[in-house]
Parts: sequence; C-alpha cells; structure tokens
Amino acid sequence: MNLAVVILNWNGRDLLKEFLPAVIINSTDCANIYVIDNGSTDDSIDVLKNEFPSVKIIELKENYGFAQGYNLGLQSVDEEYYVILNSDVMVEKNWLKGIDSYFEQHPQVAALQPTLLDYREKDFFEYAGASGGFIDRNGFVFCDGRIFNHIEKTADRKAKEIFWASGAALIIRKEVFKEVRGFDPDFFAHMEEIDLCWRIKNKGYQIWYYPSSKVFHLGGGTLGKLKPKKTYLNFRNNLFLLTKNYFQGSLLLKIFWRMVLDGIAAWKFLFQGNPLHFLAVGRAHFHFYLNLPKFLKKRAQLKKETSKPNLIGLYQGNIVFDYFLRGKKYFKDLDQSRFRT
Repeated sequence: MNLAVVILNWNGRDLLKEFLPAVIINSTDCANIYVIDNGSTDDSIDVLKNEFPSVKIIELKENYGFAQGYNLGLQSVDEEYYVILNSDVMVEKNWLKGIDSYFEQHPQVAALQPTLLDYREKDFFEYAGASGGFIDRNGFVFCDGRIFNHIEKTADRKAKEIFWASGAALIIRKEVFKEVRGFDPDFFAHMEEIDLCWRIKNKGYQIWYYPSSKVFHLGGGTLGKLKPKKTYLNFRNNLFLLTKNYFQGSLLLKIFWRMVLDGIAAWKFLFQGNPLHFLAVGRAHFHFYLNLPKFLKKRAQLKKETSKPNLIGLYQGNIVFDYFLRGKKYFKDLDQSRFRT
C-alpha cells in the first residue's frame, strides 16, 4: 500500500478507544495504520496491543511533542504518502478514496487537506483547518470557514490551492516531508504544520484543499481550547514561523508591527478577565527574543534554499483590521483580489 495513516498518541487511551475503530474500519482497504506513542504513562500501549492488534505500534521513550514525535516516528514508516491524523478525528467511509492517484496526476502537489468538520456540531467547520488555511501579510493565520474565533456553517467548497494544511489531517508526500527536513522540533506543538507548509511553498510546491474527503475533529484533545499554554505556544510559534519563512520585505519592521498587534491582543485578554493569557503573550515574546539568534540562523539557511517561492494563498490585506474593525467575519467577505494567485 502507498498510504500510511499515522496517529501520534500521548496518554490518549480514551481517544484511541473512541476514534481508532472508525479509522481501522474505513482505512485498512487502502492504507496501513500506525500509532506513534509519545512516551505515554497510561495504558495506551496495552489498549493498542489487546484491542487493536492490526495497528502497527511505534514506541518512543518520552514525550517529544507533536513535531519531534512525528519526526522520529515517521522514520519507521515506509509508505509513499503519510496521512498525519490527530487521535481525536472521526473518519468516514471512502475518506481516502483517490488520494494516491491524485498525487500521481499532480506531481507539483506536495500536500492535501480534507474538509475539517466539527465533531460535536457537524454542520459547522472545525477551527483547526475548516476548508484550508491562509495567512495574511503580518503572519496571522486563518481558514476558509474560520477567521479568528468565528466559525462558519458547513457549505460546499471547491478544490483550491491553499497556503497551509491543518496538522489535524495532513496528507503529504514522504519525499517532500524529508526534503524539507520534517517538522521543526523547536515548535514542540502548535503551528508546526504551518511552518512545514510555508517551507514547502518556499520550495515552489503546491498545497491543495481536497473537498471530497471529510473528517470530523473533536479539537482540544491535549491542551484544550482555552488553556494559557496553548495561547503561549500559538503566539510564540507564530513569531518563529514568520522569522524563518518571511522573505518579502523587512523582517525587523514586520516583527515591530507584530509586537504592537500582539500587545493589543494581550491587553484585550486582560480586560476580558483572562490575566493568565495576558501573561502567556508576554512569555511568548520573551522566549521568542531569547531564541531569536537561533531562528535567524535557520532563516539564513532557508533563504539560501529558496529560489521561486509559491505565494498562492498569501492574503496581502490585514486580517486583524478586516475582522475587528471592518466586521468581516466570513471568508467570502474578504477582498478576494488581495489573495496572491
């Protein structure tokens, strides 16, 4: 088989018991199934061995986080295409139909994202990816179907080239994953797939939304949706990926502008009665500046490797202003002429 469905697990025995049966039933006709265990301390391994004997288990000795956990585990996966799937995703019949032939017919396509729907409210898109990811000129990320915390009701979308694909359900060529050296372990978790996709785009490859495949994502399975640690990782890692991959202007000015916008976001958290999130933004910036020399070295290396970047999916507007000041809550309300094509 050319496809490998690969799930990273950390102390998620309940999620495995709930979601893995559907993955097995609806995938084994076209894919091998792997679970990478990230040093779990619960009985995940016993559950896998006793209840899901057809699943191939890759055991890691400790919790390496999402990024490095996948990097290490995927070294033991030989299939041509990786289907990176969160442990809290429900899949349906035929969700992988036609994937391998699509890649064969489109050699410039490096990665695909299915439609992500909300597991609890199935007539809504899901926060983590909806129908494909985009990024604005300041590095803020959003989706077709979700801008900041506004999530749209499900509606038919056409296949299209996007800027990034969600790590909740990311289908990628093994050779490209290796070419760009996989996920950056310094991200640990959150936005590592956006960094991966940006590096792929800077190599000139394409990333597409694949609407005929639909999955249902629970979301917040590890850190939850409103945890300060998640706020910290999202703000810090967003600055990491901007520093590494933005080559279209002055990085210094871009970081200064982001410092202003993130400061506004931090004070907004405080005024809303979320002091821990306010502190999380401050910690994110402190650790970003602490690691800046390291990431400037990464930037220099990546810039050498970038020749003809593919910027399709880059929104040249300001999504913060569009959303908060102009009231543009829906993807269709954005000025479509401002997307790079």
